Amino acid sequence: MKLRFFAGAFFWLFLCHATVAQQKEEITLEEAIMLALQKNYDIKLAENTTTVTETDKDYAWGAFLPQINANAATLHTLNDQDLRFADATRNNSGNTESVNKTASVQLVWTLFDGTRMFAVRGRLNALDNQSELALKDQMVNTIATVIANYYDIVRQKQSLKAIQEQMSVSEERVKLAERKLQVGTGIKPELLQARVDYNAQRTQVIQQESTIEQLKQQLNVLTGSQLPSQYEVADTILIDLNLDAQALVGNAENTNFGLMAARENLSIAQLSLRENRANYLPFLNFNAAYTYNENDNRILLNPFGTIYSLSNGFNYGLSLSLPILNGFNTRRLTQQARINMSRQSILYEQAKANVNVGLNNAYVNYENAKKILVIEEENIGLAKENVFIALEGFKRGVTTFIELRTAQQSLADAYNRLIAARYNTKLAETELLRLSGGLLK
Repeated sequence: MKLRFFAGAFFWLFLCHATVAQQKEEITLEEAIMLALQKNYDIKLAENTTTVTETDKDYAWGAFLPQINANAATLHTLNDQDLRFADATRNNSGNTESVNKTASVQLVWTLFDGTRMFAVRGRLNALDNQSELALKDQMVNTIATVIANYYDIVRQKQSLKAIQEQMSVSEERVKLAERKLQVGTGIKPELLQARVDYNAQRTQVIQQESTIEQLKQQLNVLTGSQLPSQYEVADTILIDLNLDAQALVGNAENTNFGLMAARENLSIAQLSLRENRANYLPFLNFNAAYTYNENDNRILLNPFGTIYSLSNGFNYGLSLSLPILNGFNTRRLTQQARINMSRQSILYEQAKANVNVGLNNAYVNYENAKKILVIEEENIGLAKENVFIALEGFKRGVTTFIELRTAQQSLADAYNRLIAARYNTKLAETELLRLSGGLLK
């Protein structure tokens, strides 16, 4: 009766647990990546930078247009005057009042500035290209981080499942040790050790569950906190074992977004040098203006003064300016631009070397990880068979509990190595694709 009650209670607990598990939404890797590309904070910051450079690029053509300014003013003047002449009868004093109105429109059109305007436009275009490449590089890095985090959760879930599988063996060991002790064929240390091992595995389960929850929270941060409060991930680590690694390594200079952005920085530095060199050359401007001037002396004491005047008209012409000496500021800026160009060239070569080394290492890791994975896939089958044989022998009294425990430990180690091999192979694949720009495709 008691056995039936406990069996029924266990069944309902299992059913409730299964119902809760079914309520958890499963998030695929593709969904996590899509959310990260839309809501990740680092990507949003990179997008803001791209928006700024795009705005500058859209208005780069303004450097070729003339500058037009309009001015208008009105001036009211009240003065106390005292006028004295040689002819004393003309002397006069009192208040004067006048109103002056002016308006003008000036146009300045730079016809030649040492090709500086062309360099400015080229630099703004290069900045826009560089920001777009930096955004793509950030997207690639974010995708790689999401993949690593997502499959780390899968790895920990597989480790949890492996521990739970081994717990069933440990539980069987405890039952067999108790039975042997009851019939007088066993010893108590054997039972105690079996219980110690079983409790250690229970502790590992709790630790694994905590690790999984922490990793899920990290993934949620990467996606901009867009994931459900409770969710599940896949159970398997999908690995592409057929990558053409050599082709990915050989064309990295034209596919790695970080390296391409560094090359754009070199172009920006070259255009900045061209901008500063243009200051050595003369500037030719076309100038034109329309002016309007009205002066109304409403109260006038001077009999020789003009009571009202009005003038308006156009003027135009060319102006040429040649910088001769400005405190050697142009030379200083040119030298700094040349130094910066040399610095960007060094940084590009450094980035290129780092990417090539990283790709070669990723290629070696990828190839070796595939070989290790094949070995561990074979090894796990051997370890499972060994535990099965040892457990059956232990039931018949042929195998000692030490031999069974050793077989159990070998199975645990085999699981750990296999799960690590799967995860490391995925990481090597991801790193190879990240450095070659393949993740964004």
